[in-house]
Amino acid sequence: MLSRTADNLYWIARYMERAETAARLLEVGARISLLPSAQGYRNDWDSLLRASGGATGYAEKYGPAEQRNIESWLFFDRDNPNSVASSITAARENGRIVRTALTSQVWDALNTAFQELKGLEARRGACELSKLTDWTMKQTAMARGAIDATLLRNDGYNFLNIGYYLERGDSTARLMDVKYYVLLPQVDFVGSGLDNDQWSMLLRGMGAQRAFHWAYGGDVTALKIAHFLILNRQCPRSLITCVAGMENHLGRLSKYYGKETPAQAAVQKLLAELESQTPEAIFDEGLHEFLIRFVGQSAGLGAVIRDSYLSGDM
Repeated sequence: MLSRTADNLYWIARYMERAETAARLLEVGARISLLPSAQGYRNDWDSLLRASGGATGYAEKYGPAEQRNIESWLFFDRDNPNSVASSITAARENGRIVRTALTSQVWDALNTAFQELKGLEARRGACELSKLTDWTMKQTAMARGAIDATLLRNDGYNFLNIGYYLERGDSTARLMDVKYYVLLPQVDFVGSGLDNDQWSMLLRGMGAQRAFHWAYGGDVTALKIAHFLILNRQCPRSLITCVAGMENHLGRLSKYYGKETPAQAAVQKLLAELESQTPEAIFDEGLHEFLIRFVGQSAGLGAVIRDSYLSGDM
């Protein structure tokens, strides 16, 4: 496969997962904003901007953080390269370029999302936030389902999945950081009713609440959620699941092409580090510090994958 084709497939998956992440950020913010506010509690929407990495761009365009403007920035704004609208448009354009490498079902899912998005943009003032986020999650699930159900398990399928897992791991870390570092303003609140309510809201926003209770029962604690979203291989969004998924698909590529690259060694190193972690060790380091470090490691892994497979002929 030509590296430019692999690059397009990789970015289709990353952009669709990125669209879902923007929608989930909005849902988490909306849910947490419904919690009772009291002295010293910070339920501000500015936290979403920090987690999304778009705070500077937003401030240059809109100024102070306001809910309505943040909703527009994260969903509709084409000046934000990580918005839902920008991400779905970019995914569809990458799909158009490599349409012959996709089944009709995958292309239809990408194109339908793009066409319906134009309708939402035409009536953006009349759209409720909950309907926008639900629509986004439905479209991204349909695209992922079409990929899983109809594509050959060849190198293209591996590049798509590497993109999905890399972006999903990054998004899980960012969503967790919204909760722990920004929304909980004082150490005194750790373990309090506010702390547990915010963790529960985070699980709901990530679509993981029922799965968490299946795995751990009714008690919601920071340690259990950290284990679930970071170290539990049964959780489809956990960091270790995402890194293990990349390790699997990069391993398939090495067999497919008959050689290993620095990407295999890099992902194996990151997976081994996660496998050696415990929730207690993560909190000893500092959950925010651990998550930011993982985001950096994820970006570094993405650069190694690009250099190994996406920037020259394979």
